[in-house]
Amino acid sequence: MKPTDILKHEHEIVLAVLGGAEQEAKQIKGGTAVDTKKVHKMLDFFRTFLDKCHHSKEERFLFPRLHERGLPREGGPISVMLHEHDLGRNEVKVIADALQRYEAGETDAAAQLANGLLQFSAILRDHIEKENNILFVMADRLLSPADQEELYKAFVAVESEEIGEGVHEEFHQFAHDLMKG
Repeated sequence: MKPTDILKHEHEIVLAVLGGAEQEAKQIKGGTAVDTKKVHKMLDFFRTFLDKCHHSKEERFLFPRLHERGLPREGGPISVMLHEHDLGRNEVKVIADALQRYEAGETDAAAQLANGLLQFSAILRDHIEKENNILFVMADRLLSPADQEELYKAFVAVESEEIGEGVHEEFHQFAHDLMKG
């Protein structure tokens, strides 16, 4: 399995959770109370699975290797991806802040929470589209078999050593549960 295949599979998991986030936002906008437990789990997913695991694989391993193979770090797809990762991180902070204010009794924070979930989802859906259809195609062309093997091993190490055994699978199950409704 190529490293880009791992990342694409993770994108599918992210898209499932984004679908759950969009559904939660629609329910909030329709007047339903915020499911704070679910939103906390989404935030944990975004911070741990998406940022600490998935983005870490890209930022620490894939992007530097692509740069070594001739893809410019500035003014090209790598800089766009890094910028979008930062946009997503900022939006996660907005969601977390709105959730905290909602839990403290600020009812108007529900609308901000819903908007944050929708904004984050829009950013990530566009970002995933670019990575899957542009950056990963370039990566598969630029990376040697040895590069692919090294990246694969690095990705496995991120999951087992940094994220922890079973955490990846726990988030897969969360995404699966969201897809079931």
